[in-house]
Amino acid sequence: MSASKLRVGMIGVGDITMLHAPAYVGCADAELVALCDKSETLLARRSAEWGVPRTTLDFRELLRDPSIDLVEVNTPHHLHRPIVVEALAAGKHVSCQKPMTVTIADAEAMLVAARASQARFRVLENFVFYPAYVRTKELLDAGEIGEVLTIRFKLGTGLFGSRPVPLAAELWHLLESDKGMGQAVFDDGYHKLSLAIHFLGAIGGVKAYIDRTFHYADEPAQLVWRYRDRPAVGVFDIAFTPNLHTRSDYFPADERVEITGTRGQILLSCCTARIVDDPPLVLVRDGRRIAFDDLDTDWQASFTAGIRAFPRAIREGRECSLTGERALEVLRFAFAAILAAKRGREVTPEEVTDAAVAAELVVTDGVASTAGARR
Repeated sequence: MSASKLRVGMIGVGDITMLHAPAYVGCADAELVALCDKSETLLARRSAEWGVPRTTLDFRELLRDPSIDLVEVNTPHHLHRPIVVEALAAGKHVSCQKPMTVTIADAEAMLVAARASQARFRVLENFVFYPAYVRTKELLDAGEIGEVLTIRFKLGTGLFGSRPVPLAAELWHLLESDKGMGQAVFDDGYHKLSLAIHFLGAIGGVKAYIDRTFHYADEPAQLVWRYRDRPAVGVFDIAFTPNLHTRSDYFPADERVEITGTRGQILLSCCTARIVDDPPLVLVRDGRRIAFDDLDTDWQASFTAGIRAFPRAIREGRECSLTGERALEVLRFAFAAILAAKRGREVTPEEVTDAAVAAELVVTDGVASTAGARR
């Protein structure tokens, strides 16, 4: 063990952290030394599984410990603010799971805390580290398909073909659905909205249709947006496909992306799941089809790369990617889409306020409707 490694305390050890822990095995820049959760049973299981003997029920115990350099905050979204703010005030570097939080006020408070601290803050979103998307960003930046005209994301969420997901890991998402946000657009959708900005830049305005299936699934849905600084548009199609076998070692989410430029196209066929056996990335240009079939397609690779990138940047004194400012930008994008569906018109990210969200996402008898006027 190198003394120069950052020592990490993980706050919240729920289902998603099964993808976090492997990133610290053999990591040159950080080591996982402590675990925190409100469940003693879960803590004991994770401690045994990961070989991390130190556990606590109180996250403040980790914040008081001068030997802890960095904390991961992996709790439900609505619990992020107090932990992040206190951790930054204690001088701990903080990596927070996406989405950043559930209100603009909470997000801004976290940014204020980050600016006042000597520590670094980022919000982890693993998709930007997925090998096929990393290569796509390189191709776009190199101008391989010319000026981008359109980008289309497609998400199909199913029930079969993946590993079993503990019910307890999903129940707290129902709170978001009851508040009109939902998992497909606000939570899992965060990945695609983040990529939309990562690939092509700031969003100018959003239109959307969001319906509901079985009350809690905010699907089918379609989001359409224009970019602020380039003449390009984006589309995000979402469908609930319960009877479609969606092959995955993780979650039954079929993601595909198509990017069209003045010179060619980029086609991406898999990420979390895989329902077709096409190459993960295909570049179509000048009458040729170039397949990138040697890329790592394991979704775990995106978590490993994303988690390791943060301590490496800290140790090297570099700016960390996926800053809190970017996370707030994605949060505004998601809320703009939800408001646009309610209002039946375009909404800009600048229009998004907590008051606007509260006024539109009205809960009546436990049911929140986000279905707005059809475009």
